[in-house]
Amino acid sequence: MTNVDGFMGNTFSGWRLIVTPPHSGAVNMAIDEALLHSFDPASSLPVLRLYDWRPAALSLGRFQKAAEVLDLERCRDDGMAIVRRVTGGGVIYHADELTYSLICTPGQIPATTSIKDSFRVLTGFLLAFYRSLALDPSFATDALPAGTRLGERTAFCYSGKESFDILVNGRKIGGNAQRRLKGVIFQHGSIPLQNRAATGLSYMRKVLPESVECVTSLSEHGVNATVERLVNGIAESFSSYFGIELLHDSLSSREQTIAYELQKNKYSTDGWNLEGVAV
Repeated sequence: MTNVDGFMGNTFSGWRLIVTPPHSGAVNMAIDEALLHSFDPASSLPVLRLYDWRPAALSLGRFQKAAEVLDLERCRDDGMAIVRRVTGGGVIYHADELTYSLICTPGQIPATTSIKDSFRVLTGFLLAFYRSLALDPSFATDALPAGTRLGERTAFCYSGKESFDILVNGRKIGGNAQRRLKGVIFQHGSIPLQNRAATGLSYMRKVLPESVECVTSLSEHGVNATVERLVNGIAESFSSYFGIELLHDSLSSREQTIAYELQKNKYSTDGWNLEGVAV
């Protein structure tokens, strides 16, 4: 089977598919990092994880300062959880969404010409998924008028657009971020079921009203499928797009142990979540 610019789908034995139940922001980020640090580029199968968030949480990009971008008093008054990602970018409000994360080596995906180009390759399955729902998605670089400014840094993730962000009817749906370690790619991104951008913006120190108008969600396009059906759809699109087999799996005992330690000692601490200072 040949997919994605000639990538031979049978080159690798498969990817691990890990579907986890809803977790807090701290637990979700701890699991992602545990999977990342347990990954051996010489021997590990690549990983696709699908999950959601309960209760709702705000995640900060790796290099943001919480006090500069968030109304921390309101967050405290509302009991709003704040967690910091290991990837860059702006604040994301996680509620009524599905999130994916993937871990692989550059050799386990089709060849790319740059880190930027790897976003095109690694988010291509999302285009396929949205099309399977009868939507008409496109990359921002293909959909927006010539001369549109892309890649501008914004405090709130959905306020800006990168070249390979995905748009539906001209509005951004979800967001994606990437981290590179030696020989390893980690990427995660959001698939919004409902549009909760207005709620997320209410926790920002500076609110840009147009940010609400430039984002969208599945429900706004008539997609109200169950989470289980959407998870299956994402998995099917991923498998078909890359021409690979997904192997249903769960966290190993080692990954569970690492995730527990990270959740307790890192992702539940103000030092990391608010200041970005690792223990």
